[in-house]
Amino acid sequence: MKNKLIFLILIGVFFSCEKGDDFIQTQSQRKTQKNQNFYNDLAYHHALIHYQDVDRTGSHGLNGKADFITRYDFDGDLNAKNNWNNIASNTIKGKAVGYYSIVETSTHYFIIYAFFHPRDWTDIWFLYRIDEHENDLEGILTIVEKDNSSYGKALGIVTVFHSDFYSYKAPNSGIISGNQDVDGTLTLQNDRGVIRFKTSAEAKGHGIKAHSKQQPGGNDYVVYYPSKTISEHPSDIYDRNVKYKLINIFENDGMWDQRFNTSLFSNGKSFKKSYGNGTANAPWNWDDRNDGGNQGLLAGGLAYYPAHLIDEYFNGLGNFSKVYTYNPFLGIQ
Repeated sequence: MKNKLIFLILIGVFFSCEKGDDFIQTQSQRKTQKNQNFYNDLAYHHALIHYQDVDRTGSHGLNGKADFITRYDFDGDLNAKNNWNNIASNTIKGKAVGYYSIVETSTHYFIIYAFFHPRDWTDIWFLYRIDEHENDLEGILTIVEKDNSSYGKALGIVTVFHSDFYSYKAPNSGIISGNQDVDGTLTLQNDRGVIRFKTSAEAKGHGIKAHSKQQPGGNDYVVYYPSKTISEHPSDIYDRNVKYKLINIFENDGMWDQRFNTSLFSNGKSFKKSYGNGTANAPWNWDDRNDGGNQGLLAGGLAYYPAHLIDEYFNGLGNFSKVYTYNPFLGIQ
């Protein structure tokens, strides 16, 4: 009888522990999902109204289609070496998306937005291949100060313009030039009650600056607005209201998970190509060619160490932590 009682007690303890582990795991999963839902909302709240210049000259621009933003797998596969040709297909539209990632400290959020084009191209025939390459990814880092509001206050951005970064501040943000000069002040636009920064990408090479410093030439350009769920293709090269769907770089089987897919990336950081001179870098390999070698300023620092980069670029940041509480690039989650 005594042995039977001990056995029943041990069975009870075992199942109690098992249930406890399941409960803890479920609670952890719920917390992770809750955080991701918040981060999705945060990315949408601060997403950009993005002006895309379009050029119709030359055959490589595909009558403007080569300047439309889209997914890196717009053609239904993860082979980066057929994108140059496949975007020319009349049966493939290439709907608009914007990739994003979020890093957090106790004082700020750092949000990357990235826009992909299958072609970086030119209309100068003798520069074909020389000043062109398959695949193109340029982007923006937005710095958000935590305050008493739900999603914080956006203070400014750093944009990627090929191998240069440009920094801009929001009006009345209080931030000033640090080790890099502030290149200008951002302009704002109301999007159904949300005040958003305006950015602008050039045609052909797609380098990004603030809209206040780089505006489309002529009337052939597209304006993209963020959406959580809708991904649209411009109706024509004058479409002023195209929705781009926000996609998390860290979603399952997303850009980060695919970094070692040798059909898509070289060395885990640059898109493969079959055409042209030059490469398109993933955000974790974006680099300014002459901003120095401090932490955050080397290739990939904008993704891996955004607080360090922002601390170098700007002064007047106030209470500013460089200790990451959430940084999936570094495995801090």
